[in-house]
Amino acid sequence: MLSRLADVLVPAVGRLTITTDAGTELAPGSIIAANHTSLADPAVVLAALHRLGARPVVMAAAGLWRVPLLGHALAREGHIPVHRGDLHAADALDGAAEALERGHLVLIYAEGGLPHRADAAEAAPGAFRSGLSRLARRTGAPVVPVGQAGARRIASGSTAKQLAGLFTAPLRRPHLHVHVGEPIELTAEGAAQTEQARTAVTAAWRTAAARLGEPAALAA
Repeated sequence: MLSRLADVLVPAVGRLTITTDAGTELAPGSIIAANHTSLADPAVVLAALHRLGARPVVMAAAGLWRVPLLGHALAREGHIPVHRGDLHAADALDGAAEALERGHLVLIYAEGGLPHRADAAEAAPGAFRSGLSRLARRTGAPVVPVGQAGARRIASGSTAKQLAGLFTAPLRRPHLHVHVGEPIELTAEGAAQTEQARTAVTAAWRTAAARLGEPAALAA
């Protein structure tokens, strides 16, 4: 339901385009790792993946499960709450591993949060937390790097600015782009695994951001 809903709503607020690497494959039981820049980008990524025939379960902040209606839909569809910094934090990896074993795609945001920036410009992904590499090491699942750009043009900055951006987006219809990279196996050791994943997602982000003419990607 969330993937279908995203594919309906995103075209109303922006112009979404999608590219993929030549060897891209969204095989069952894969981890999808995407960069996280805006509250709007999960919808953008889900819409793009839906058009490619993929409907992943999402690892998302547990607070969303407390939102009326949304929380019920998330629970019903098997999405995975992430309880950061408490005794239930490890449950998210257990749930993700079980979903992968059942052949689901699992979408993870390894940065663990949004950047603290007020502008709408793009920037390379920040440092990744270790959860992605631990999940890949535990399950042996391939990692599909996904880069998205443009979501900050819908919502970024202060709460007031995000609301204003969301309400005006249907009139502005900003360009959005998602690039899906070729799956990788995390073959490095220890912390280097996390950096290997970040490098792949950064490359996918750079492709997406360059499509939109973003200075940060063009300079790189």
